[in-house]
Amino acid sequence: MEQNTIEEGKTTAIISYITLIGLIIAFIMNNDKKNPFASFHIRQALGLGIFLLLDGLIIAGISHILYLIIFLGIFVLWLIGLIGAAQGQTKKVPLLGDYFQDWFKGIG
Repeated sequence: MEQNTIEEGKTTAIISYITLIGLIIAFIMNNDKKNPFASFHIRQALGLGIFLLLDGLIIAGISHILYLIIFLGIFVLWLIGLIGAAQGQTKKVPLLGDYFQDWFKGIG
């Protein structure tokens, strides 16, 4: 990916990792320009957000310890994604990143 494309999409990519509101704002910001770097990170952040929501809605009702373990795992993946966006990398989050890119390929 070209350095110019990365620099243009970096702010949007970082914003996508900052809460659900940030993800929505990033999606709207990227809607006109369709920056590939920002789109990549929007898909990653969306996937992590969905997994976090499912963790809270489903797993928390089953086991609080399992919920906490999964939450911490998602938090680590979120940090990896955020750091990658800030450093201008298109590195997928471990374990789930390939799925996020495939499941949400029409987004961004």
